[in-house]
Amino acid sequence: MGVEGQSLTAEDQLFILMQAGLYLQAKRGGAPEVRICYERAESLCHSLNRPHLLYSALIGQWRYSHITDKLTATMQVAQRVYSLAQEQNDSALLIGAYNALSGTLYFMGDFEAALRYAIRGVQIWRSESVQSQVQEVGASAVSVLCYEGQARWHLGEIASSQTTLAEAISLAKEMNNMHGLAVALWHAAVFAYYDGNPAEVERLASKSIELSTRHHFAHWLPQGEVLRGWARSTSGDTAEGISWIVDGIEEFRATGALRGVPFFLALKAEALQLADRTFEALEAIREAQGLVERFEERLWRADLHRLRGVLLTAMGADETQIEASFCEAIRTAREQKSIPLVRRAEASYVEYRSKKQAGQEDLAPPNFRPA
Repeated sequence: MGVEGQSLTAEDQLFILMQAGLYLQAKRGGAPEVRICYERAESLCHSLNRPHLLYSALIGQWRYSHITDKLTATMQVAQRVYSLAQEQNDSALLIGAYNALSGTLYFMGDFEAALRYAIRGVQIWRSESVQSQVQEVGASAVSVLCYEGQARWHLGEIASSQTTLAEAISLAKEMNNMHGLAVALWHAAVFAYYDGNPAEVERLASKSIELSTRHHFAHWLPQGEVLRGWARSTSGDTAEGISWIVDGIEEFRATGALRGVPFFLALKAEALQLADRTFEALEAIREAQGLVERFEERLWRADLHRLRGVLLTAMGADETQIEASFCEAIRTAREQKSIPLVRRAEASYVEYRSKKQAGQEDLAPPNFRPA
């Protein structure tokens, strides 16, 4: 911008900033240059009266905030996107706005509200032939289907959540949108983790890794590596699995991204526990809980408390701490109305209590993944 004698018009500058923002966001995720591009582009959109490009600039800012900032700040950007979409009365923009609202609320742990907004976005996509005139990373229709599926899982609608996610994968393939497919594969791998199916986790994570490597998706590649590491650890190869997880977390953080790190640390803790490295596992949980409080990513809060209870049990810690961890896991899951997480936390607690009451001197830790 400060080069002497440059002759770029405002329109030229806007074009370059938007293209740079798209490229950087797709390839580098949370790089600070992404925010710079989109903030400068926003200013030019206002001066040039370009509302559709303004949407692209705002949705780019939302995606950046969504992986790097506190979720209250992310919600403020999502609300700006929604206000613009309503003002323009544009179906494509509304799908993107509902995706932004749903995605933010999902990571906040408000699954009912996340589902409401996701359903609105999906309804628009299904009822209208939406021809988007804007450029954005990924595909909002694919992403909003993923958030619908995830929210339905938490609310106990397991079968419909799986159907919705399968639809997201099919749509990404139909659109030939590789970034959208990377998003859908990631959600599918997480579903397999929920089901305790390491073979399926590894299969989907390997697909995600291959796709992200081919298209240089630096944000999604390490996430696939972490999940594959968890699958390897659960299948018996703890040394290689932990190495994959540790390297994946390091690479992910190197992109500037923070959202999802508590989940990755939980996977690391599970793998470390399987390798009888309980103290290190507990340190990973403590780090994850600190990030949850700092960045308001309450999606993982209940299960982190449950895992803490499991690890404290394995260490023979004070019963008061163990009880508090399990009870907080149950309370949080109930507050969030996540039926599977309530069941999981209650099952771990019941197992702990039954073994305690049986008076076993060598108290075996509750399972990480109770039936």
